[in-house]
Amino acid sequence: MPTNLILLTAALISAWFIFRALINVFKTFLSTAVAVFVIIILLNAFGFTPEDLIREITNLPETLGNFIEQVRTQLSL
Repeated sequence: MPTNLILLTAALISAWFIFRALINVFKTFLSTAVAVFVIIILLNAFGFTPEDLIREITNLPETLGNFIEQVRTQLSL
């Protein structure tokens, strides 16, 4: 009987840790979703559409590559 109690306690503690981890993941997801929503609303207020944002995110690797190339050229690296 005492081993069942120990096993039950361990299972409850494990379940609690998993529950807390899931809550933390959900809070992170929710805060990120709210941040993205606010950014989209602010950009929309200035006349940018979500498609403009997606286009810029898609072009980001090319833009960063050009920027790095310009910095290398300026610094003669």
